[in-house]
Amino acid sequence: MSRVSKNPIAVPSTVQVNISDDRITIKGPLGNLSQNLGASVGLRFDENQISVIKTNSSKQADAMSGTLRSLVANMVQGVTVGFEKKLLLVGVGYRAQLNGKSINLMLGYSHPIDHTIPEGITIETPTQTEVIIKGIDKQKVGQTAAEIRSYRKPEPYKGKGVRYSDEQIILKEAKKK
Repeated sequence: MSRVSKNPIAVPSTVQVNISDDRITIKGPLGNLSQNLGASVGLRFDENQISVIKTNSSKQADAMSGTLRSLVANMVQGVTVGFEKKLLLVGVGYRAQLNGKSINLMLGYSHPIDHTIPEGITIETPTQTEVIIKGIDKQKVGQTAAEIRSYRKPEPYKGKGVRYSDEQIILKEAKKK
């Protein structure tokens, strides 16, 4: 068994867990999430803890046990606290503005970029150069942040572009005469 899957997942009292044959559903104060279970792994819920159980001793079962444990732990955290990613727009004239179900990005191109916001994700723009992406599904939050970042990745000479708030850009030295 992998080292990750040996650790049980603590479940707060505000969270309801429903485990059927091949699916787990977690309901909390922020919403509901569900995940399919593989054939080689199972889950056991008792005394406010979820434990991962391998049904056979194959390499795939060992790998999937750690993966499933991480996915379920992220689901529990998502329905209780939620996830958020913060993006910074660095560059002259770079700005973001919310328009209902989409976000309008001005990133130095000749045209504005309209990115539609997926279901279950909320986006806030406290300032014109900050974008905060929130949601209960860690994968959706990360994917949305990556899609917005992909419109204009930070370039290595001036550092202009869309970057994560905790990202460090190593700037290259300009050409010398």
